[in-house]
Amino acid sequence: MVRSWYDPRMPCDPLSDLRAWQERLERLARPHGEPWTPPIDVYETHDAYILTVEVPGVSRDQVELAAEDTRLTIRGRRLDEQARDGLAHYHLIERGYGAFTRSFEFSQRIDVDAVDADLAQGVL
Repeated sequence: MVRSWYDPRMPCDPLSDLRAWQERLERLARPHGEPWTPPIDVYETHDAYILTVEVPGVSRDQVELAAEDTRLTIRGRRLDEQARDGLAHYHLIERGYGAFTRSFEFSQRIDVDAVDADLAQGVL
């Protein structure tokens, strides 16, 4: 019996698949120590912009938020769990480590007092 990978119940999104492949290739091409970019979703509700950032292995004290005028900047650092001191021979490295910075420009001025952040289960 031949099985197909196609499942009609699963929505097909070729652009999403292409982005996933692009991210994989970028991770493979990036030498260790180079910056990494956590995946981020940005959406708008009737009264706020919501950003969700995947940062597993990052604690709250390793993340900084800066808001000014219409720009929100997220900076952080994920530390390498095992120092690459030459004692281990890695066969594959897909997870990014080191510093990251992402900035977002909004159409309206950011109410700095209303900015709220929570980090739970690896999602900011």
